[in-house]
Amino acid sequence: MSVYNLMRTGTSGMAAQGNRLGTVADNIANVNTVGYKAAEAQFSSLVLNSTTSEYTSGGVVTDVRYDISAQGNLQFTSSSTDLAVNGSGFFFVETPGGEAGLTRAGSFVPNGDGNLVNAAGYRLMGYPVQAGGNTVVANGTAGLEPVSVVGQSLAATPSTSGTLRVNLPSNADIVAAGSLPSDNVLGGDYSAKSSLVTFDGLGNEVIVDAYFTKTGAASWEVSVFRSSDADPATLFPYASVPLATQSLSFNPTSGTLTGASTVSLTVPGGSPFNLDLSGTTQLAADYSVLDVEVDGNAPSGVANLEFTEDGYVYAVFENGARKPTYRIPLGNVISPDRLQPKAGNVFWLTSDSGDLKVGFPADSGFGSIVSGALEGSTVDLASELTTMIEAQRNYTANSKVFQTGSELLDVVVNLKR
Repeated sequence: MSVYNLMRTGTSGMAAQGNRLGTVADNIANVNTVGYKAAEAQFSSLVLNSTTSEYTSGGVVTDVRYDISAQGNLQFTSSSTDLAVNGSGFFFVETPGGEAGLTRAGSFVPNGDGNLVNAAGYRLMGYPVQAGGNTVVANGTAGLEPVSVVGQSLAATPSTSGTLRVNLPSNADIVAAGSLPSDNVLGGDYSAKSSLVTFDGLGNEVIVDAYFTKTGAASWEVSVFRSSDADPATLFPYASVPLATQSLSFNPTSGTLTGASTVSLTVPGGSPFNLDLSGTTQLAADYSVLDVEVDGNAPSGVANLEFTEDGYVYAVFENGARKPTYRIPLGNVISPDRLQPKAGNVFWLTSDSGDLKVGFPADSGFGSIVSGALEGSTVDLASELTTMIEAQRNYTANSKVFQTGSELLDVVVNLKR
């Protein structure tokens, strides 16, 4: 073995341990970086051809790999826009240059343009929700747009339908004709009353009063008035005629509603409105509202965002209404550990990683999205400190080999003297 080969092998060992120390330094520096995947220097021997009379030392080469497929611990936060993937898959993000990458770093917040960006400034990508449902592009990023809160305002929607399910007391007194609410006279009598909020075409609240009045053993009348037209002191008479009046009939033995069950009216300043009373009963119990729901809404701004585990992004408005705006897909490859890491905890596809596969969270082969959580770094600090000490000692040992070769070379050079 020549002295030259000896020194070259020592240099190879020092370079390899230097790479190993470099990965340790990166890992320790990113121990608190969200979504960071620990790097590891893996060694393989370099063997040169030797003869029976002379051994030719080779060396060692390193291959730095990232444990990208490892799941970091989930750390829960108070921000609903902090997102983590529990299981397989990566978020799609867009760099300032317009390139799409993969990441597990989900610390998203709105920027000045209203787009959700992570700590590296990369924009979260998703599909705008379509009326007929979204279809994922299984092998590409076509159709993805930056998830934004700008322009997400809830327009005024007039009320057109509602549901009111009540129980009417079967032992209520019968009210005689002439003093029914539908007669709209002073001293009008009724058995029960509920008020509902509806919305006109401009989004103004219009409160309507629904009066239920027993007119026979198994018959009732429901009359609906605009609440603001009531007499401040006596209720009746209202300043206007009823918006609608409907007779209700019940089975005398079971107390279930028979016949017509819908009250049709027009909301003042709004649209035709149908109030569904199906499911209403007449039983020997107090008057009680069992179910009530009215559509329509007033205009409202976005208060916050909600994320579901299957990727839907809901804009939650100031009035409590919720509207799906985006659906976030996930991407994956056959060999995630062969993805190419870039600055900002983003990964690019390589020929070794395999082709891109896109799907929605919670679908087969993909994990689910956890809102209000971040995926922590996969770095084990104790293990990294141990590796650092070991690499330091190995580096020193290889330097001794090089130093020995240098001393032998001095001997060779000095033989002539």
